[in-house]
Amino acid sequence: MKKVVLECSNLCKRIGKRNIIKNASFDMREGDIIGFIGPNGAGKTTTIKLILGLQKLTNGKVNINGYDIKRQFEKAIEKVGAIVENPESYTYLTGYKNLRLIANLKKDVNRDRIEEVIELVGLKNRIYDKVSKYSLGMKQRLGIAEAILSKPNVLILDEPTNGLDPEGIKDLREIIKKLAKEENMSILISSHNLSELESFCTRILIIQNGEIIEESNLKEVREDNNYKYIIEVNNIEKAKEYIKNRKYEILSNSNFAIEIKPEEISDFVILLKSHGVNVLEAKKEKMSLEEIFLKKVGGNEIV
Repeated sequence: MKKVVLECSNLCKRIGKRNIIKNASFDMREGDIIGFIGPNGAGKTTTIKLILGLQKLTNGKVNINGYDIKRQFEKAIEKVGAIVENPESYTYLTGYKNLRLIANLKKDVNRDRIEEVIELVGLKNRIYDKVSKYSLGMKQRLGIAEAILSKPNVLILDEPTNGLDPEGIKDLREIIKKLAKEENMSILISSHNLSELESFCTRILIIQNGEIIEESNLKEVREDNNYKYIIEVNNIEKAKEYIKNRKYEILSNSNFAIEIKPEEISDFVILLKSHGVNVLEAKKEKMSLEEIFLKKVGGNEIV
């Protein structure tokens, strides 16, 4: 079994009489890329701040690489890189000078490591430009570069896709996959948009109203829930009588989507035909992670 690098046990945060985070527990192992999903205001940023020791826990415990964040803060945080909310840089300096400033505060970060990091995040062609001339995506790349200078084994990114265009989101995805593979980092990345993370995360945590309501391995989730079919029929009004006990969606005057297991589809087609409904086409379609998790948590909205 892979080593646990981050362990959160019953995290609670109370402000006045309000419970912001309620008994949140999860762990992260070597090689994990965890998508931390929840609506704005659900408690993602607060949870991340508690993990990093930026806010005081009301109750609970955080261990990073075997060290308690409260009692052994310096040791616990030593191998952690993070961007919380928006990355901050000196905009009147070049990207390279920003990295040099951060490197001066770290142990054992030499010029070679700075060059390595620039290559990893894809800033080589613009690193000597002033940050004031950077796009939002380039600023995010620079923030990640600063966070990984000291070769952390845990990287925590809070809403790094905020404000990015689709191309910027795609670029960020590739950087994160590269860091996990080439730098052997375990990564926790928060977002309010599940579709942004589903292509590269290995696990998903869903938080609502300060509570972790779902924790799943994505490979297992995909294998267990790929039961959606698009079916075309000659009489959709009549077909409705025989699909009303299943989860379905009418797509047009001849097509509907239905959640049904592959081993049940033949009997279902025979049932429709026996009642005068001809099936013209039945096509299996991959369910999105959003659809899967909505089904699991029984809600109408995750993001």
